[in-house]
Amino acid sequence: MSNPVNRRTFLKRATWAAAGPLILSGCATGGKNRRKAANERITVGAIGLGWQGPDNLGNFLMSPEVQVVALCDVDKNHLSGVKGIVDRKYGNTDCATYAHFEELLARKDLDAVSIAVPDHWHAIPAIAAVEAGLDVYGEKPLSHTLVEGRAMCEAVKRNKRVWQTGSWQRSVENFHQAAELVRNGRIGKVKYVEVGLGKGHTDYTKLGDQTAFSAPPPELEYDRWLGPALEAPYCPARVHKNWRWIMDYGGGTLLDWVGHHLDIAHWGLGLDRTGPVTVEGTGVIPTEGLWNSPTEYDCTCTYADGVVIRIGSQFQGGTKWVGDQGWLFVSRGKIEADPKTVLDEKIGDKEIHLYASRNHIKNFLECIRTRKETAAPAETAHRSASVGHLCNIAIYTGRKIRWNPETETIAEDPGATAMLSPTYRAPWTLKS
Repeated sequence: MSNPVNRRTFLKRATWAAAGPLILSGCATGGKNRRKAANERITVGAIGLGWQGPDNLGNFLMSPEVQVVALCDVDKNHLSGVKGIVDRKYGNTDCATYAHFEELLARKDLDAVSIAVPDHWHAIPAIAAVEAGLDVYGEKPLSHTLVEGRAMCEAVKRNKRVWQTGSWQRSVENFHQAAELVRNGRIGKVKYVEVGLGKGHTDYTKLGDQTAFSAPPPELEYDRWLGPALEAPYCPARVHKNWRWIMDYGGGTLLDWVGHHLDIAHWGLGLDRTGPVTVEGTGVIPTEGLWNSPTEYDCTCTYADGVVIRIGSQFQGGTKWVGDQGWLFVSRGKIEADPKTVLDEKIGDKEIHLYASRNHIKNFLECIRTRKETAAPAETAHRSASVGHLCNIAIYTGRKIRWNPETETIAEDPGATAMLSPTYRAPWTLKS
């Protein structure tokens, strides 16, 4: 695989903005105790309606304990289409619409918000939401850069908010079974794990060849879509779903999927609140065109206890733990083991029982009422996303990253350290 050591736009993330966050004063009102009674409906707003957002919202709409009252998107077509769905569900036109998330968060009648926006927009509205006293269902990967993820975790903790990440595999039976079997030693001591995350660039919108710069369509607030990202001319291949292949907005297939299969690998090993101590990797990075995230990659992450997790586009999609008494593989709709009898094993009353959830949205709603931790809280999601961030940094620098998961610092590598932080375009800033 080729392994270029520099890429200008990725390195530009090295600088923090020094000013305070751009959050409307109204967003901080509403207090920390919006829940008034256990029998009240949970009022929900949604920010981001172009991709995963409508799917998540559909799950909220199916819950009789939820009332969706507000929607936000910078594309008027997305906004009007989803509002029509909500209006038909409730038989009225009461659901409000907004182009800017600050306006939605300033409402006094919200309990929670669902956020599904491009990765480069994950941190700012999420932190604003928890500062406004709202619980959050947020998409994976948790953050666009590692430093943003830590800031999000601290904001959730500081404001005592409930957070559920869209790593919904934790609420699926076969993933739960697999992780629990591994955690309880059914394949012996695990020293090696393979995580397959896919490869290439999928042209989701079939507009990937439309790279000529032009004026943005009238329904899209394009400058707002860019938000904190560096200024860049509009073209259809840059926005709406295909943004994932551009490092200024996403992190490629690798960062997209760590919140699923690497997340499950951590779960089975009890590594939810830590990370590797070294990361190294190679990748194929396009040298032409707009899409510049790695199309292939092979990364090796070593943890303090000696466990090695290898993340590669060459592996079958899923998680494979290899122990000294066998192996276990899990993916969507599949669970396999050697010996096969492992899958018939039952977990005893006095053994480790992992968090049990069978409906990710319902789990979030239950935790809003009980104030308990969700199946995929912010800190866990941050640790999963961190591995993806470190892998991308290793690929782009061509260097072995020596990581301290306690202090979240890279040893003796200022260039790699710079890549941990975002570069925000004025007036956007990150609140730590």
